[in-house]
Formats: sequence, C-alpha cells, structure tokens
Amino acid sequence: MQLKNNYENVRKRSMQICAPLKTEDYVVQPVVDVSPPKWHLGHTTWFFETFLLKPYYPGYTEFDPDYNFVFNSYYESVGTRVIRTDRGNLSRPAVEDIMQYREYVDTAMQGFLDTPLSPEIKALVVLGLNHEEQHQELLYTDIKYILGHNPLMPAYDKQKSDHGALVAPASFIEMAAGIYQIGYDGTGFCFDNELGRHSVYLQQYEICTQLVSNREYLDFMEAGGYADFRHWHAEGWDWVKNNQVKAPLYWHFADGQWMQYTWQGLQPVVADAPVCHISYYEAAAYAAWKGMRLPTEFEWEAAAPALAWGQRWEWTESAYLPYPGFTKAPGAIGEYNGKFMVSQMVLRGGSEVTPPDHSRITYRNFFHPGLRWQFTGIRLAR
Repeated sequence: MQLKNNYENVRKRSMQICAPLKTEDYVVQPVVDVSPPKWHLGHTTWFFETFLLKPYYPGYTEFDPDYNFVFNSYYESVGTRVIRTDRGNLSRPAVEDIMQYREYVDTAMQGFLDTPLSPEIKALVVLGLNHEEQHQELLYTDIKYILGHNPLMPAYDKQKSDHGALVAPASFIEMAAGIYQIGYDGTGFCFDNELGRHSVYLQQYEICTQLVSNREYLDFMEAGGYADFRHWHAEGWDWVKNNQVKAPLYWHFADGQWMQYTWQGLQPVVADAPVCHISYYEAAAYAAWKGMRLPTEFEWEAAAPALAWGQRWEWTESAYLPYPGFTKAPGAIGEYNGKFMVSQMVLRGGSEVTPPDHSRITYRNFFHPGLRWQFTGIRLAR
C-alpha cells in the first residue's frame, strides 16, 4: 500500500509543477539541454510502461507503439529514438494525448501495484519513482529556461520565490587529515553511482559553512573577473569569450542595476541570496580570484553534517568517475549512470527545486562544466 501511495504522490507532483503552464509552454525547446515539459511527462510515463508494465503485467496493451521512439531518452538497448535536439519539433503527440497516456499508464500501474510483486520488481518501481523525481527537478529548471528566454520574461508563479534563504555570515570549519568513509551505506534507495563505500585519505582542509552570495559574486564581477584570464581554466576562458559571458545566467543590467529573471518575472538581484545558475568554469574562476578553490566531492561529503546545504547544487573539484568496484546492471537499467562517467564534473547537495526526500549526503549529481541552467552555486574550500 505504501508503494502505491508513493506512486500516486510522485505522479501528482509532476502535474502540479506543470499546473501554471499554458499549452504552448509545453512544446518549447530553446536549447539542446532543455526538453519540452510535455516530453518529460511522456518520458517518465514511458519508463513505467517500458520497464514494468510491458514485461511484467500480463495482458497489458501498449498505449501507442510509436511512443517508444518518441520518449526513449538514451537507452540504446531499447531501440531507436528521436534525437535530443528534435524534441522541440514534436508538435505531435499533442499535450492532450500525453495527458491521456499518463492516465492510461497510471490506471494500469494501480492494478499492477495491487498484484504480488517480487523484491526485484518493487526495487524497479522505486527506481522509476526516483527517476521521475529527477525529471521533476528538470521540469523546474527547463520551465525556468523556457520562460526566462521568452522575450516577455513572463512569471511562472508570482507567489513563488526562488532566491532561497539568505546567506548567513560565513565561517570556515577545519577538517582534520585522516581517513574518511565515502559512499552510500544505508538500507534505503540510492543510485548505483553512490555505491561502493570506500575509504579515502584527505589532507587537512577548511571548508566554508555557507554558500557564496550574490553580493560576493558581484564583487568578482566589478573587479573585472570576467575580463581577467588569470582566474580561468583555459577551456573556461574560451567559454567566456566564445559566449560573451559577463554575469550569471538570467542576470540583466537595466536602469542602472542588476536584475534577475525569477519565478515572479524580472526582479532586482537579492544581494544576500546565494548566487545561482553558475557554471563550473565560473565557480572555479571565482574561487581562484578569492585565493581559494572548490572542495572535492570527498571533502564535501566528509564535512556535510556541519554545512548548510540543500539550496544550490554545489560544484566540486571532482571529475565524475566510478567508485571502486562499480558495476553496471545488465540491460537498459545499466545505462542509467555509468556511461556518463566522462567529461563531467560532480555536484553535491541539492537545490530548492530538488523534490522532498530526494537529497542525500552521498547523492552524486553531474553535468558538463559549461552548463548552468540548473540551480547551481559555489562553496569555497582552502
């Protein structure tokens, strides 16, 4: 019964996130990294149909055979798919078709969850729920990008704030040199990239208790941070020049002040809010300008109980690599994390749009260093 309730709650939350949208908002794809909201709703539904109902629910009839091509994301073992850049060209299936698809699969899943299920099948359902929660965060970030790049910059929800809690006075805590245990070691759910708990030796270090604020980041901007190559990785400096980057994503200088696109539309930058929508390149450059650095993911995890975290995904100095003993599961599920362990940086913590109970100290997020449409911020170490 608990699993069934969890399923209902997760599926309802996806629709609640989309409730403020107009029909036209569901179809837009401004850049390759942003998927149309209707695609997220279809893809998360396809996951349950493809990996649970079709193989394990006798008598289930597939809603539409074409949907495997439309809503498969990156699972090579499941067949061909619409390439990511073309998701915005999918005027069909229509939004109303996808809503019918969700209702059809949800009805079938309710029946399926009433049947006796093996521990392995239950674990797959839980994976599907965590997968949808990941897409709920992507729904928020993609919706913000879609509306924030609309020339009118319309509000998503005039009652919703996205500047987070204000940054308290910062201090550094000292972490002793020694051996620390890293990785998941509980009995609940975790992703496979968190497994392989292992020992790491860390040199003595200090890590800031608070995130970097907009006020602090503005000091970097006003000091010419974006115009001084000395603070940047070579690849980051190329990124700045090629993209003419001068401020965090969603910042606009207008009428003599910095403004920021928010859920409420264009608003003045809140000086003491944690800086947001920062790339790894920017985070590393800011840290270098301060004479410090970003923490490694292991330093972050070792210190996390003493930190204020959860408002921004925090860039670390760690490349996304497998833990000792990491193995990929057989079949399509094995494509979930392992094949992305190249050319990406690890982020830790979570953000204000991370679903409730979806954050863990061991959770390893990962993105390419130039991306910043997620709710990403900066924590300093030395």
